[in-house]
Amino acid sequence: MKRWLALLLPVLVLGGLITWRLNQKRAEAADQSKQMSARRTMVPSVAVATATRRDIVQTFEAVGSVEAPLNVKIAPKVSGRIDYLVVEEGSPVKRGQVLVRIDPSQIQADVSQKRAALAEAQSRLAQAAITQNPTVVSISTSIRQQQAGLTSAQADLRQATENYAAQQAASASAVTDAEGRISNADAAIANAEASVGSAQANLENAQSRYNRIHDLYTQGFVAAQDVDDARTTVKVQQGALNVAKGQVRQANSTRASAVAQRDAAKNQLDITISKGRADIAAAKAKAQQAVAALDYARANAAQKPAYQQNLAALRAAVDAAQADLRSSQAQRADTVLASPMDGFVTARSMDPGSMATPGQPILTLQAIRQVWVSIPVPEEESHKIRMGEVGTVTFDAFPHQKFEGRVSQINTSADPSSRQFTVRLTLDNPKGQIKPGMFGHVSLETERAAGMVAVPREALQKSREGGSQVVVVDSSGAVHPRPVTEGPSDPEYVSIASGLAAGEKVVTLSSAPLKDGAKVRFGGRGGGPRGGAAGGGAKGSRPGGPPGA
Repeated sequence: MKRWLALLLPVLVLGGLITWRLNQKRAEAADQSKQMSARRTMVPSVAVATATRRDIVQTFEAVGSVEAPLNVKIAPKVSGRIDYLVVEEGSPVKRGQVLVRIDPSQIQADVSQKRAALAEAQSRLAQAAITQNPTVVSISTSIRQQQAGLTSAQADLRQATENYAAQQAASASAVTDAEGRISNADAAIANAEASVGSAQANLENAQSRYNRIHDLYTQGFVAAQDVDDARTTVKVQQGALNVAKGQVRQANSTRASAVAQRDAAKNQLDITISKGRADIAAAKAKAQQAVAALDYARANAAQKPAYQQNLAALRAAVDAAQADLRSSQAQRADTVLASPMDGFVTARSMDPGSMATPGQPILTLQAIRQVWVSIPVPEEESHKIRMGEVGTVTFDAFPHQKFEGRVSQINTSADPSSRQFTVRLTLDNPKGQIKPGMFGHVSLETERAAGMVAVPREALQKSREGGSQVVVVDSSGAVHPRPVTEGPSDPEYVSIASGLAAGEKVVTLSSAPLKDGAKVRFGGRGGGPRGGAAGGGAKGSRPGGPPGA
């Protein structure tokens, strides 16, 4: 008996559970049937907007780079060690302010040497003039003068040889430094191109997500806000891609600058070698000339015409010594580098103690009281932009500020690779808050259609025939599809060239597909590009396909 009860009890419990579950399923099915019936009879909730007259403004927007109109590289004319350099990147400078001092000791020694040579030449000339009558004294003086000239020429030859070795070593060091910068620039280019690839992948992913959400949106499964969010993500990723491409261009520009510096250093090395060899050859020739002059003085000492020629040569030597002294004094003045303008230091290539070489930049100065914002413009938009046109520029660094710039340059030649034209806007920058290298978002008005009947973009839909239509709400609250002809549009509104009058109401959002003549209730508020379904409505959707679907 107990065994029979033990077997029966689980069977009874299982049967009760099955019965309870079947009853629950029947109740849920009944509730769902009631809800479906209620939805079939429910009046659709819609959001509407009123067709109004407004100006349709078409704009061209682009991301540009800030540039300084004046970009000056401070480079020395003479070589030497940098003794004074206190300005840093970002330091303000004034016109005439001393920026760099190069060690003048070598040039000062050269000035002293040239002054001594001049004094010596003048002394030789004076002695020759005083002793021109006594033949013996004239001979002795001429010989001594030529001997002194030979000694001076030999000293010049030694000095030219030493200078050649020092300048050649300095120029070779500059070439090595420039090649190191090229290697660094190559690494920067590789990193920037990797960033472009990553940004491109993010953009493609954002575009794919937008396409999926938009498909769901057209089917009524997601809200319009989800589509707007996905579209915003695409724009953000597009901006990131543009920034990455700008970094690639900047890295390429840096490499090109380094290559140019290397080429300049190599040219300077070649010049140094050529000049050094020429100076040595000239010094050797001068020494040989001094030897010949001494021989000549000894051979023609008894001849008065020879003495007179020697006197003329001494005068010429004095003139040459004076010219050499002026040249060395000018080089000494070149050891002090001053600012040619008011501006800021934007690059510093050397530090105190470095060896400066002619033509190699030490500092870069930029004047930014006014700045350029350069943007690329496609050829189909280039003819719409005019000189002097005022545009709006915003910067990510100043999200709540708008700046006005005027078109000051339009390149008449397109870039061969991108087929785009470069347009520059000039911005006043009295506070210096806009820095070269920043990215600016530029908006330029290209066309304006005044007084057009316009509706939000959400109100426009495609008809079965492939044209455009809107769903109009009449005075009784019934909806009717109406074909329209589109006119110019901007990012928020579309103008209606025909088929709709100002003041008529159109559906921008509905909770269900609408049929021609169906009654609706206003569950939201339109009137703008963001007008959507409001309280009481189901999850909103566009008016949907053609009425009657």
